[in-house]
Amino acid sequence: MTAGNNGADTPENDDPFAYLYRSEGGEGGAQGSAGDGAAPRQPGVPRTSYNQVRAVGQRQYGQQAPQQVTYGQQNAHYAAPETLPGGDRTRSAPASGGQEPRRGRNGLLIGAVSVVAVVCIGIGIAMLNNANGSKDDTAGNPGPTAGDKVDPSDKPTSKPAPGKLPKQDAGSLRLEGGATTSKEVPGARSPGGAYVAGMNTQGAAATWSLDVEASGKYKLWVGYGVPGKDANLTLNVNGAADGRPINMENFAHAPEGAWDKGWTRTWSYVQLNKGTNTIKLSCESGNQCDVNLDKVWLARS
Repeated sequence: MTAGNNGADTPENDDPFAYLYRSEGGEGGAQGSAGDGAAPRQPGVPRTSYNQVRAVGQRQYGQQAPQQVTYGQQNAHYAAPETLPGGDRTRSAPASGGQEPRRGRNGLLIGAVSVVAVVCIGIGIAMLNNANGSKDDTAGNPGPTAGDKVDPSDKPTSKPAPGKLPKQDAGSLRLEGGATTSKEVPGARSPGGAYVAGMNTQGAAATWSLDVEASGKYKLWVGYGVPGKDANLTLNVNGAADGRPINMENFAHAPEGAWDKGWTRTWSYVQLNKGTNTIKLSCESGNQCDVNLDKVWLARS
């Protein structure tokens, strides 16, 4: 059935566009088909339309017009393939003619927004935690300054930093055997210029009592002055005499007899125990004892 012919059957080979060839004001009535008593079609003459053309205003309203099927109505139940389960593009509309339930676009949109919101909240919480952790670390440990050198290979250690090692003015040591304090020779590096004199008498000694945090080998530094010539003293640690005397040469190259020009220093290894130790400098047989003492101190070896 062709749209617009009001249900009339179109004979085979009839021209549905024949009304286009009619002269203005053509036949008065619609031409019937050959089977309904209408005049037979003349050869070579186009058949007129089955729908008689009417002038404006002649159409009778109130009659039931043929139902027009538009594209949008014909495809009212079309659904996009991506909204169908499995993405089946060949799925047709329901045969019953009922409308297929429409997919909830608002529900999908709300779900997507919810997922994005949850992700954003998680990222925000992570950034906040990192910021708080960095702030806490900075408060407890400000980190290296611009002038500090950081070695990535350095391993953290739980051992405390070593404390300061003891030092003392020679004038405050325990003196015996004729050793005494004096200030006659200028240039001594102890406060007030005091030093230990009288060490050139056999048996004269200055003893230092000191504490260390750990046992081990240390450097014993001794500040002294000589009158332009070399000297030495016996070194005794915790009651045991060292086989070698402590060397006190004229490192300042002072002229002979110039006590004030001969102030210098020297050092020797000593093995100390953890806790209290005693170090004794004495003038013994075979020593050259013309020397004054102004300071003693320890250093790590």
